[in-house]
Amino acid sequence: MSRIGKKPIEIPDDVEIEIKEQKIRIKGPKGEISREILPEIKIVQEGKKILLSPKNKTKRAKAFWGLSRALLANLVKGVKTGFEKKLEIKGVGYQAKMEGNDLVLHLGFSHPIKIRAPEGIKLSVEKNIISVSGIDKELVGQTAAKIRKIRPPEPYKGKGIRYLGEEVRKKVGKKATATTK
Repeated sequence: MSRIGKKPIEIPDDVEIEIKEQKIRIKGPKGEISREILPEIKIVQEGKKILLSPKNKTKRAKAFWGLSRALLANLVKGVKTGFEKKLEIKGVGYQAKMEGNDLVLHLGFSHPIKIRAPEGIKLSVEKNIISVSGIDKELVGQTAAKIRKIRPPEPYKGKGIRYLGEEVRKKVGKKATATTK
């Protein structure tokens, strides 16, 4: 039995939920989002709570029970408060700026890199901190990972793009030894 799957999802007052068979649509103050749930999972709304349970006792249904509950809980939280990831740029001459809806990165390559924000994602830059925000946790994380992948932090000087607060273990590198003759 899934401990996470058993927990009911609390629905806040300003969030509306519409369930049609396996498709669930959630509308809140930040926006509207919908998701298709696997046919092995049964969704029931009881007042201000959503309960999920497996339709049959197969291994696949049990495996996706907790996952489905976590995904729906993230959708409810996303339309209520939203999600945000922050990335930090470190390195001499490395910079980021916004040009309309495009994020332009200067990261030591011979050309600037332009990134267009996906539908439902808002990008913003303040100093050398890039903020990726939106109502879909999965899309926010994926977009932040794509930006980080362009120039991940290198282990010798720590230059590159990292998550805010991420610790990068540095390597010692070569040590110059004085030769005596």
